[in-house]
Amino acid sequence: MATVSERLATHRWHSASGVLFAVIAGFLMAACSQKSMLEAEAPVLQLPEKFTGEAAGGAYEALEWWKTYNDPALDRVVEAVLVSNLDLAEAVARVEQARARAGIANAARYPALQPSASGEDTDTPTNAGVGEQIEEIGLSPELKQEFGISVPDRLAVTTYSLSANFSYEADFWGRNRSDARAARAEHLASEWDYRAARIGVVAETVRTYIEIAWLRRQLGLSDEIVGILQEREKLTTARYQRGLNTARELYTARLQLWNSQAELPAIRGRLADAEGRLWILLGGYRADLAGMLPDSLSPSMTFDRIPVGIPADLLTQRPDVGAAQQRVEAARYAVGARRAELLPSLSLSGTIGLQGSDTHQWLDAAQWFKNLSLNLVGPVFQGKRLRHNVTLAETRLKEAAFAYRHSVVTAVNEVEAVLTQLETSHQRHALLSSSVEEARAETAFQERRYWSGVGDYDDFLAASETLTSMKSSLAAAERDLGYMRLALHRALGGVWTAAGPEEAVHIDDSPQVAGLRAASLATE
Repeated sequence: MATVSERLATHRWHSASGVLFAVIAGFLMAACSQKSMLEAEAPVLQLPEKFTGEAAGGAYEALEWWKTYNDPALDRVVEAVLVSNLDLAEAVARVEQARARAGIANAARYPALQPSASGEDTDTPTNAGVGEQIEEIGLSPELKQEFGISVPDRLAVTTYSLSANFSYEADFWGRNRSDARAARAEHLASEWDYRAARIGVVAETVRTYIEIAWLRRQLGLSDEIVGILQEREKLTTARYQRGLNTARELYTARLQLWNSQAELPAIRGRLADAEGRLWILLGGYRADLAGMLPDSLSPSMTFDRIPVGIPADLLTQRPDVGAAQQRVEAARYAVGARRAELLPSLSLSGTIGLQGSDTHQWLDAAQWFKNLSLNLVGPVFQGKRLRHNVTLAETRLKEAAFAYRHSVVTAVNEVEAVLTQLETSHQRHALLSSSVEEARAETAFQERRYWSGVGDYDDFLAASETLTSMKSSLAAAERDLGYMRLALHRALGGVWTAAGPEEAVHIDDSPQVAGLRAASLATE
């Protein structure tokens, strides 16, 4: 039969359980009614149905697009840059930091458990502290002697305990969940930033390689022009000595030669600068990577038109758009977390374990102890700090939404602009190609006339100079065509390399992006 104290303890437990159940039930009902109020809305975008610039139809395929230059040396350089570039290494470190922050934020959603073991040894004299207070209330030495009470001179107690401390906050309003989702979105944004850095590094590598190839070609063509002008200067000098040319004509020929010779050091300086920038991209030094580039670089600049897809594809291809979209999600979840801080919070904490004066008592179930605490805390007055936190989070959401819209508008217009520039580059390249063919035919004609004895050597030199100058202009047009091709790939974004075991990050397409793209497709 239960004792009176046991019945009272049972009654207190059932009363406390009833109160706890009522509080939890009330929280659940309030949480269901408040959930929709805590969530912030995502921005809605409107995109054009298609690009207005001239482009081939079909979906955009970006995988290892630089191989369309048909240059094995360029392929080797890009592969080396992807492995050794220092900017990419920094970007990977930033992704790892964001992943760690997301893990820290997610940990707040789960109970915290901390085991502990302790031993406490107390040894005090009985005539001090509690013993002295006992004597003061009337337990004198005479009284002790009369009743046969024996009190030791010192009190020595050793207590061992093995326990676990735990705490848990019931996330009824989703504050911890929202903070975790915000951190996860920031992590995904950092992965998009990594992809942006990867695209930027590869694009800069290809551009620098094209520049080096063009400068080397320009250096060879400039040498040819210098050789032609040297022949013309000799011919003009000989004619001047025979009285067939004036001093002005001689000075003009020499001035052209001097100007062409002065261009050679400038080209060599620009070439050294471009090669230096390539070594930086490779993450090494000139001496270490001297054998990376062959003497002759020959990237092909003849391409088919690029299928660019539709503007809605940019939402899942462009890394800056993806990063901006994820930061909108992070800001949106942060608003929900800050709004949840305005509502009461329910937390449970306590300690449970075993305690005794000897370690073997740890195995005795009768030696267990507990200390439980249920806390219901509600904000009342904090100087409007929580309200201002909500306002700050909402304004950050507005900023992120405008940044997202700006990135989308920028992406669409960049593609449109590059499509126009690419078309003009094609036209310029075609015109200069025809001019080079005409200049080549004229040079061959003047050469036949000279060797047949009916033409003048000076006419042949003039035709050769024109041909070499047109080749230089065509080389610049091919360089610009390669630049525009590169700019279009960069504007379109997309996955540039196949994912492998060395891939540092992964990109998860969010449901919001998929929904926006589906809505855009539905408007066609």
